[in-house]
Amino acid sequence: MGNTTARKGRSADVRAAIAAERRELADLLDTLRTDQWNEQSLCAGWRARDVAAHMSMGFRLSLPATLGELVKARGNLHRMTDRVARRDAAAHSTTELAAFLRDNAHHPWTPPVGGFAAALGHDVVHGLDITVGLGLGRRLPENRLRILLEEIRPGSLKFFGADLDGVRLCAEDLDWSYGSGSPVFGAAQDLLLLAYGRRLPDGKLRGESSGRFTRPAEEA
Repeated sequence: MGNTTARKGRSADVRAAIAAERRELADLLDTLRTDQWNEQSLCAGWRARDVAAHMSMGFRLSLPATLGELVKARGNLHRMTDRVARRDAAAHSTTELAAFLRDNAHHPWTPPVGGFAAALGHDVVHGLDITVGLGLGRRLPENRLRILLEEIRPGSLKFFGADLDGVRLCAEDLDWSYGSGSPVFGAAQDLLLLAYGRRLPDGKLRGESSGRFTRPAEEA
């Protein structure tokens, strides 16, 4: 009984974090200038507006519609999500893209694996793709970061194509580290991005191996 109660409590906490994250991101998106919507995010090839469109795809597309898009993409999930994100970014206004997140703050969508923690990761990391890519100073609440940092494991790193072999991630703002080897120092939310396969703008990380996770200037 105790374990069941604890699991329910954790699930409620994660769902509350998801709702808060979506509402806060929607408010932030409403403040972006037109040029910022068209700036490059940390997602390769995606502007901020493409990322925002992708974030709400799970709310807007039914399962049959999603499967239909996957068929059009010949079963290639990456190709499907890229095409849909670009299409929807062009079809909807920036006001609509923000509203999709706000209006679906409590939507129960989750990725195919990982449950609500994975849904929170989806929202948080894509939000950081936008804010870090645009050089905005948004800081994530510690409780959301802790939920996601606890989810980092070899299987998740492989899924997101993150290569952390030979390095130890060391947060400078939280009592947290992961891995073993040459230390890479940075803010916990920036280190979280490394675990999701992202490379960061110059100046975000410290340590001998930090250059391995830094974006070339021409990609910034």
